[in-house]
Amino acid sequence: MRSTQPESGFAYPREQFQQMVEDTLAMARQMGASDAGAEVSEGVGLSVSVRLGELENVERNRDKSLGVSVYLGQRRGNASTSDFSREAIARTVQAAYDIARFTAEDPAAGLPDAEDLARPDEVARDLGLFHHWAIDAAQAAAIALRCEDAARATSRRIANSEGAGVSAQQSHFWAGNTRGFRGGYASSRHSLSVSPIAGRGRHMQRDAWSSSMRAPSDLAAPEAVGRYAAERALARLNPRRVPTAEVPVLFEATVAVGLLGALVSAVSGGSLYRRASFLLDSLGTRVLPEHVDVFEDPHLDKGKGSAMFDDEGVRTRARRVVDGGLLEGYFLSSYSARKLGMKTTGHAGGAQNLVLTSRQTAPGDDLDAMIRRLHRGLFVTELMGQGINGVTGDYSRGAAGFWVEDGRIAYPVQEITIAGNLRQMLRDIVAVGADAYTAGTRTTGSVLIERMKLAGQPT
Repeated sequence: MRSTQPESGFAYPREQFQQMVEDTLAMARQMGASDAGAEVSEGVGLSVSVRLGELENVERNRDKSLGVSVYLGQRRGNASTSDFSREAIARTVQAAYDIARFTAEDPAAGLPDAEDLARPDEVARDLGLFHHWAIDAAQAAAIALRCEDAARATSRRIANSEGAGVSAQQSHFWAGNTRGFRGGYASSRHSLSVSPIAGRGRHMQRDAWSSSMRAPSDLAAPEAVGRYAAERALARLNPRRVPTAEVPVLFEATVAVGLLGALVSAVSGGSLYRRASFLLDSLGTRVLPEHVDVFEDPHLDKGKGSAMFDDEGVRTRARRVVDGGLLEGYFLSSYSARKLGMKTTGHAGGAQNLVLTSRQTAPGDDLDAMIRRLHRGLFVTELMGQGINGVTGDYSRGAAGFWVEDGRIAYPVQEITIAGNLRQMLRDIVAVGADAYTAGTRTTGSVLIERMKLAGQPT
């Protein structure tokens, strides 16, 4: 991990965090804890928003926290504080200890096994996650204004704006436990976004676009973000409703990442041991078509989900989650793994840099090619609501997008609902586009589903 000094925007150096973790663990041991884990962190950031050419809001945040978990056998207590004085830390450790004393035993509770923890040489690997952005409010506002101005200049039909914003966020932490793990790193995430409004009165349509990266130099140009957001809003003008039908559905990559997220949720430890998943006992079975793979690479340089170890200090590994449609691995923390009688997969904290691909995708299979392949059906660019039943897989969500005829966009549509069952939807993936899009820890191209129910206006 790179040294975190005040000139990088942090108030606390890494060395101070390291000492605080050692002191916290020593206090827990002195009180009689059989095991303990501690983490100390700091976050700092700047967010600026503009609207219609004027500065609207400036927010600065600086947060810090120390958390400790104390184990008395298989009883666990947690406590945290934002006061870094030695007296406050001692009170926090005592609070965690007292909670553990009066907590029922849990056979699955406990720190990870020592052999699963990341080694010092693994912890020391730099994945390029921290890129300080030395930007002030005036500079951030200027960038946001460039973005909004570009959106408004795209067409006279861009009549309004919900504004544009720039955010520069960074944090660092250090963690350790009584089984020998020590590690931490600094990370950053910077973003630029804009939400233009096209049309007037009852005919207004809004859309948005953004760019989010670890390094500010990797952000898209403000003008490009603004123009693309405006073009998306303009394309939605004069929408129609379509008759109820059962048709092929193409999910734009921006919303297709949600399908990948639903798969991850269904095969994650919490859902599995609670038996609240539509993919129970699915390891080694077909959950996607034979041509579809899901790969995970937690060691990707600058990756938004990159880490050499998970939230418990367990080492992470690259792996094929789905190989030729067959599910090869769950997403398990130490706790959920014990509940299932399995081994941790290093996923306390979630998935890490997942990519969904098809073996049939060619380099030229861009969005236009995917729309041609859809031929006649619904192209979805926005989803509304939370109509997903994780237990049954039943799926019903409000949608907006475009109706496609003869492989070409015919007109925008809205006020429709698409419905199906996720188990079948995932198996019915016909194609995955080469138009890869990354949202957080998930990446996929546009996804074509063979058939879904579309509820529109009565026929």
